[in-house]
Amino acid sequence: MKLLIAIIRENQLDQVREALIDAGISRITTSHVSGHGRSKTEEIYRGQVVVPNLVPNIRLEIAVNDDFVETTCNAILNATTAHDGGLVGSGKIFITPLEQCIRLRTGERGPEAI
Repeated sequence: MKLLIAIIRENQLDQVREALIDAGISRITTSHVSGHGRSKTEEIYRGQVVVPNLVPNIRLEIAVNDDFVETTCNAILNATTAHDGGLVGSGKIFITPLEQCIRLRTGERGPEAI
């Protein structure tokens, strides 16, 4: 089992969600986050160009069985690069081991709970 954490641009969420559903991944968690990386975004505030410290993004958390790691990553990659051509600041995918998963309703554990 793995936990995939993807940081994507806000405007990419719909394309990524649709790509994940098409790939058979329907259980995701999203949250609004802010961060700063290599992107060089500028905003106009009261007539002056301002470089914000933190850029708003979306964080996706997806728990998958080992067989679905590549499928999930490819769906996210294809959706994000198709939308913006792979610009600087498009985001990242982190893959971490998932030690245990427990479904609260039934008490199921492990890969069956995902």
